[in-house]
Amino acid sequence: MTLSTGETVTLPLSTEATMLGAVFTVPRRQLAALLPDGLRPMRVTAGGKAAVTFLSVEYHRIGNGEIDPYNEFAVVLPAVHESATTVPYLSALTHGTSGYMWYLPVTTEPAKALGVDIWGFPKVVADITHRDDGTRRRTTVTVDGDRFITFETTYPPSMEMRDDGYTYTVKDDTLLRVPNEVHGEIGAWPFTDEVSVAFGDSHRAEPLRELGIGDRALARVSVKGEVQFHPGEPLFGE
Repeated sequence: MTLSTGETVTLPLSTEATMLGAVFTVPRRQLAALLPDGLRPMRVTAGGKAAVTFLSVEYHRIGNGEIDPYNEFAVVLPAVHESATTVPYLSALTHGTSGYMWYLPVTTEPAKALGVDIWGFPKVVADITHRDDGTRRRTTVTVDGDRFITFETTYPPSMEMRDDGYTYTVKDDTLLRVPNEVHGEIGAWPFTDEVSVAFGDSHRAEPLRELGIGDRALARVSVKGEVQFHPGEPLFGE
């Protein structure tokens, strides 16, 4: 597929990335208001809490080099399709990075076109800086001159493994499920206060601020390795 910026990529798309993030519990009703039609929040606690995941990403390789490396910051809302007969509990340790892609700042125009043109991901071009010493990463995201978020956490213990995940997105008014596969060092650690989230003045931060995210995460998560993205599968409004 040829992107609007001129680059040509092939699906499934293989990438190499380093990802570090955290999963937080939030009120289910408030999170549901941020989801598109066709999705419901996953429960992450016995009391019915939902979750939001922040994921700081550095892409080292995209495809065969058709697109230059870039930085990214993902806001993911773990969710399930409304056709499911039950709403399962989310395992924050294994699928904390799967769910509805709510916001996705990136650092280059080709990176934006890659996500928007193929999958309809809500990408915007932003200034994203990572300060990473190999044990801890601090990421600051600024969009249109306004700080969106400063996120900081430490890398959890990891091990070599394969895992499957998915991302929900909306493209051309159709809900899509985008399968992905991970092969590399995957890490997770539950119930941690080794994390910091500070929202800025960007208007996009306000709905997240209203969720009342605390200073303790349900889990820290990480990926170092290959992440492969597949074509989107229509799920709603077919």
